[in-house]
Amino acid sequence: MKQYSEACEQNRLPILEILKNEFSDTRRVLEIGSGTGQHAVFFSQYLPQLQWQPSDLDEHHASIRAWLAEAGLANVLPPLSLNVSRNDDWPAGEFDGVFSANTVHIMSWQDVKCMFAGIGTQLGPRGRFCLYGPFNYGNCYTSSSNQRFDLWLKKRDINSGLRNFEDLNALAGNHGMSLRADHEMSVNNRLLVWQKY
Repeated sequence: MKQYSEACEQNRLPILEILKNEFSDTRRVLEIGSGTGQHAVFFSQYLPQLQWQPSDLDEHHASIRAWLAEAGLANVLPPLSLNVSRNDDWPAGEFDGVFSANTVHIMSWQDVKCMFAGIGTQLGPRGRFCLYGPFNYGNCYTSSSNQRFDLWLKKRDINSGLRNFEDLNALAGNHGMSLRADHEMSVNNRLLVWQKY
């Protein structure tokens, strides 16, 4: 069944403008946590040079497939089953780009660590990882709305919550990636870009 996310509709254009630059020399992208499938379809449509590989837990595949079927794009592949904490789930072969939006704050910290480890293995030399979402800096909230969102997340699942930029950047460094850019986005979100070295 085709699902719809208002957040995807609101953030897709600003993200696309950055991906046009960050993925300008990229050909094969793995999207982690494709959710409804809206981002996969939208970005593939406007970045035709990319082969876009959606992935998510199995329960999200019906919606992703529905969006893909409606769009009929040749450069976006059927979704892969990917639980970031399972080594066997990670696809074979290298990618020169990885994209993920609004994922790390709904994962446990252990899963976040597994995700960065997997990305470090998947990315080829100079490959880029683009991560969109709300983040804390210096263990401080950047807005009152982010603080409210974090409290809501923790009430729903104590293992989730906004992640600290410095912690994520350290994880990236542990897996062979260095920070390339930190883009300010709308509604107190950021788009962080790491590059494999």
